Amino acid sequence: MTLKISDSELEILRIIWAHNGRMMFSEIVEELHAKNFEWKNNTILTFLARLTEKKVLEVQKKGRRNEYIALLTEKDYVEQETKEFVGKVYEGEVKGLIATLVENELISNKEIEELKEYWEKNKE
Repeated sequence: MTLKISDSELEILRIIWAHNGRMMFSEIVEELHAKNFEWKNNTILTFLARLTEKKVLEVQKKGRRNEYIALLTEKDYVEQETKEFVGKVYEGEVKGLIATLVENELISNKEIEELKEYWEKNKE
């Protein structure tokens, strides 16, 4: 089963992940406003509630305030999304993804060299 996270929910998650996976509501609001998101508090609370329902976040009461804790790591999320994307778009064939990157010049020669080095180091 695939977890569906909206772009707006992902913005909030990225902020929480950047702060070691736990933040108070007021801190989340502050960060969003610093990133020029003009969402109202109720909108932010709705996104946080959805993420909690999806078991991506957990809420802990700190007195009268809420702390949100990520239950899904950024690494796990990226891994899951990548597998789904390659499966859906390239029928599981990673070679097709790489060919598209190369043919459309979406990957530089430097990045290809770095990938070769990475491959050599990690192919065990």
